[in-house]
Amino acid sequence: MNEQMMKKNKKNSKKGFLFLGLVIVGFILTSILIPEKSPLILQTSFDYFKQMAMVFPAILILMGLFTVWVSKEFVMIHLGESSGIKGIAVAFFLGAIPTGPIFVAFPIAQALRKKGASYTNLVIFLSAWACIKIPQELVEMQFLGVNFMLARLLLTTVFITIMGVSINKLMNTEKEIEVKI
Repeated sequence: MNEQMMKKNKKNSKKGFLFLGLVIVGFILTSILIPEKSPLILQTSFDYFKQMAMVFPAILILMGLFTVWVSKEFVMIHLGESSGIKGIAVAFFLGAIPTGPIFVAFPIAQALRKKGASYTNLVIFLSAWACIKIPQELVEMQFLGVNFMLARLLLTTVFITIMGVSINKLMNTEKEIEVKI
């Protein structure tokens, strides 16, 4: 098992370096083809890096606390495959409460998955984090009205749930195929 994890980590590292290389090549090509955009690309990249660097240590601490404080059994009961409607509600709640950039949600989702959360609930958690925030809903209501906010919230909730269930079925089908091979 440990050897299998090491192989997977090595494979993911290679993918990460490949992606970084592609981004650098893309920047170089853009700098050659559209040189006036280079300073803007560099400034935007630097600003994003600063934002990540400021938030990342806190994410690491929270992930460590989460790993120690939240048991696998707890996650499996409340967000696992058999959690049903309760799991969907918990995932929506967990995703809608926090504020902050979406990249904070991905390590949390990974930790939830490692502890047994279903793909349905991960998709719902990430999607709720991205487009359902309680403070955001209040601002939306002020600018666009209650009817608009409720209609968008209802449709977003329905389609996020459909997407979560669909992705769960696809991922579980993919697992079955891997096991057979």
